Amino acid sequence: MSSRSPDAKAPDPARRNDRSRRAILDAALALLAEVGYNKLTIEAIAARAGVGKQTIYRWWPSKAVVLLDASLTLFGDAEAEAGWTGFPDTGDLAADLKLVLRATVDQFNDEKYEAPARALTAAGATDPELSARFTEQLLEPQLALYETRLRAAREAGALAPDVDLRLIVEMLVGPLTYRWLMRTAPLTHAFADELVDRVLGGVSKVTEG
Repeated sequence: MSSRSPDAKAPDPARRNDRSRRAILDAALALLAEVGYNKLTIEAIAARAGVGKQTIYRWWPSKAVVLLDASLTLFGDAEAEAGWTGFPDTGDLAADLKLVLRATVDQFNDEKYEAPARALTAAGATDPELSARFTEQLLEPQLALYETRLRAAREAGALAPDVDLRLIVEMLVGPLTYRWLMRTAPLTHAFADELVDRVLGGVSKVTEG
């Protein structure tokens, strides 16, 4: 006969799985900061998270994909904490772009976010499947937000009607990412502001006098 109270609820497998999944993702990020990507192993992640390594392999095929999911969760948590509800649209395109690029600079300069981003970038350089996942799940959604804001500006007449929106996005984000990746110079708010001013100066609609 069971000793369980009639009112007691059975364990919720979904909740247990969510706890285990989050423990694994947190462990992956913590170990990455401690030992670096090259020394990061599934066995170490499992031990830190208090699960069997087969639990990890049931959900993820490699440590790189674990790290990708951990990064998605990390950036999602950051947006929630910051109260991010979407790309700002104050009517001032330059101000909106500068606000977002400055926030990107802050994340790139924060080891909490920089370490997983660099690890994924390096791993993706030799792993086409991971690179495709990284682009689809993390990069493209972010770039799409830029495009949406730029499209609104174009429709409002702030940009030339024939301007290539994806090109503008890459002109803004590309130099920022290059400076961060190659460490060619300090990544600063001033640099982000200059990028916005230079790029918009070349694509803004010219008013005929």
